[in-house]
Amino acid sequence: MHTPTIEPAYRAATTTDVPGLVALIESAYRGDASRTGWTTEADLLGGQRTDAEGIEAIVGDPANRLLMAEHHGALIACCQLEHHGDHAYFGMFAVRPDLQRGGIGKLLIAEAERIARAEWRMSEMRMTVIKQRAELISWYERRGYRRTGSMSPFPYGDERFGIPRRPDLEFELLIKTLG
Repeated sequence: MHTPTIEPAYRAATTTDVPGLVALIESAYRGDASRTGWTTEADLLGGQRTDAEGIEAIVGDPANRLLMAEHHGALIACCQLEHHGDHAYFGMFAVRPDLQRGGIGKLLIAEAERIARAEWRMSEMRMTVIKQRAELISWYERRGYRRTGSMSPFPYGDERFGIPRRPDLEFELLIKTLG
């Protein structure tokens, strides 16, 4: 069966979107619901991925944009863009688990890159990814991101980012030059 391509509409999140964003992000990263997609971190981390307070802080920060993708008014994906002066940072990327592998993530990351390049005049996008997420890192590499080998520690002890299920988690910096 052929699934039709979804053409999302994009907009910046507002405070009224916070509950839906928290639910989407949690469903994509944590718990059994996340296992229906391929971006789950449930085997690496328990607990929460984010909370309403964290999302509200992002939405209220003028250096951030929480970009939402919607289809017929329903939230289907999101990502965070942060303005860092000389580069943009990409994070908080989530696609509804039942819609993963359908091309929505590719469309959303392309829109985020377009915003960083065209609206913010950035020439580089950066992100950090848990180094154990080999399949996800490969997906980003296919989108033009390169591994740097630069690692940063996972915030062990800060349950706002999850409860680690293993002792060796760390983040790797990935970079893409925006043309």
